[in-house]
Amino acid sequence: MAPAITLAAETELSAANTGFMLICSALVMLMTPALAFFYGGMVRVKSTLNMLMMSFISLGIVTVLWVLYGFSMAFGTDSGSLIGWNSDWVGLSDIGLTELWDGYTIPVFVFLVFQLMFAVLTPALISGALADRVKFTAWALFVALWATVVYFPVAHWVWGSGGWAFELGVIDFAGGTAVHINAGAAALGVILVIGKRVGFKKDPMRPHSLPLVMLGAGLLWFGWFGFNAGSWLGNDDGVGALMFVNTQVATGAAVLGWLAYEKIRHGAFTTLGAASGAVAGLVAITPPAARSPRSAPSPSVSSPACCAPWPSA
Repeated sequence: MAPAITLAAETELSAANTGFMLICSALVMLMTPALAFFYGGMVRVKSTLNMLMMSFISLGIVTVLWVLYGFSMAFGTDSGSLIGWNSDWVGLSDIGLTELWDGYTIPVFVFLVFQLMFAVLTPALISGALADRVKFTAWALFVALWATVVYFPVAHWVWGSGGWAFELGVIDFAGGTAVHINAGAAALGVILVIGKRVGFKKDPMRPHSLPLVMLGAGLLWFGWFGFNAGSWLGNDDGVGALMFVNTQVATGAAVLGWLAYEKIRHGAFTTLGAASGAVAGLVAITPPAARSPRSAPSPSVSSPACCAPWPSA
């Protein structure tokens, strides 16, 4: 069976880009435990460990599923514009160490592991909507089912060659659709089904540890540089540096904006507001992170297989 991408023989492996992408992958991996701290500090003491584990377990479940069939479903040969499949990728059974991702200078394994970290993070994002609502075992089952039925197919729609959104020209740079909108829609759906917290508006539910929240927000900020800069799949043209700067500036501005609003509205600054502003800025800058005030960078290939870059001006 022919894969959804073809290996470009004329492209040579770049040690610099490969190293850059491995570092970015590690940064994105850090975002999941960072999210655990961010959410864990905002719940009551009795819910802290459950909240931490709801994020952390995604590292185990989604990693195994991605290796078994997730990567094949997301980036394999298209079937009806809805799902991909490549039997050679099941269990990573037939991927050469030096095989390159189509049109890029990084190995397939590097692209695979970078995308894995996105897949791990996305269900963890949903967990914040279910604080004090579900047991850990029920959540673990939900992660496995949701990743299989929702995330892997949606990733194919927007990033996989042949996916219906990809073919329509949808630009999903660094996961604005497949990660943020997808997780947000899922969070809304599950809270409509599960309902309110037990004791909502009756028992005090203040954040028990704002230091944990700030630690999580800081680590998310740190990891987000890999999330955005790595989505260009290399840095030969300097776009990664542009995205790094845009990420930092937008997030800093968002922190100041949120704090200014709090001061005007409530008369005081809060640490929770600063952390919330940082995360809001990170999410907001992700889709346009590669946009330059002078001109938009041109795509390095005509049909990028992941994280489609901003179109030419």
